[in-house]
Amino acid sequence: MLYITGDIHIPTEDIQKLNSKRFPEQKNLCREDYVIICGDFGGIWSNSAEEKYWIKWLENKNFTTLFIDGNHENFDLLGDYPVISYKGGRAHKISDNIYHLMRGQVFSLCGKDIFTMGGASSHDKDFRTEHKNWCAAEMASGEEYEEARKNLLKNKNAVDIIITHCAPASIQESFFSEYEQNQLTEFLEEIKQTCSYDKWYFGHYHTDCDVDTRHVALFNRIMQL
Repeated sequence: MLYITGDIHIPTEDIQKLNSKRFPEQKNLCREDYVIICGDFGGIWSNSAEEKYWIKWLENKNFTTLFIDGNHENFDLLGDYPVISYKGGRAHKISDNIYHLMRGQVFSLCGKDIFTMGGASSHDKDFRTEHKNWCAAEMASGEEYEEARKNLLKNKNAVDIIITHCAPASIQESFFSEYEQNQLTEFLEEIKQTCSYDKWYFGHYHTDCDVDTRHVALFNRIMQL
């Protein structure tokens, strides 16, 4: 089974959405079941004892945790984890049942083709310090955009599900206009216009909202796919 939810911001209380009280379905899950986080995982940040506690907490869950990156990640530390081939795409292996699904990949999970494209622009980056609490790598590189296009083309520009942190430009402009448009939101708009897909899920905006029948903003909701 596949479940998906929004940002968890380890070690803040947002991770509590994955406790057994708020997510009781987990008692019937196993390691072949997956919970996907739509970015701002936050558990790879400073190697603090608190972070290690929450990573261990997730490791002890019945299910496997998958996450795309958001803008609030330590990309310097995240890049130190081994890159492996995982379910048809490239991933950082954090532990035996926690994986970072890298940008521009197509994964095959539970019979569904899933395209992932993490990253977003921090609206408060002017008040942050690079390599301390902000990384320029929050935005995709040219190579990552090209890899995304290449992998989608291999899949005939058709997937079942798209998972991103921020939304395509047209959706962000209509529903979250206080956020800036940038190269990534414009790229996602390109994907929206050229790729065939059934559902698109994203986080970032700290709200739960069905934009329309195909596009869903997630924060606290945990949805079964």
